[in-house]
Amino acid sequence: MPDHSPTAHDVTLCVEELRGALALHGITLPSLGVDLPSFAGTYTPPAGLVSLGNCNTTTARALAAVLRKAAAE
Repeated sequence: MPDHSPTAHDVTLCVEELRGALALHGITLPSLGVDLPSFAGTYTPPAGLVSLGNCNTTTARALAAVLRKAAAE
C-alpha cells in the first residue's frame, strides 16, 4: 500500500495556498506556517500539520464572516 502521508513540501504548499486564499479576503494569520514538530513526532505516518497560529479578535471575526458568507452561497 503506498504511503500517502504529507511531506514537508506538501504542507508548505498547503500553507501558501491558504495564505493566498486568506489574502484575497484581506485576512492575514501572522503565525500561519508548517508545524515542524508534527514531522518529528513518533506518529506513523507523520501528521504534517498546518499551524494556524494566533490572531487578534478582529482577524478572527473577519475569518468567521468570510466562512459564514461562503457557507451561505
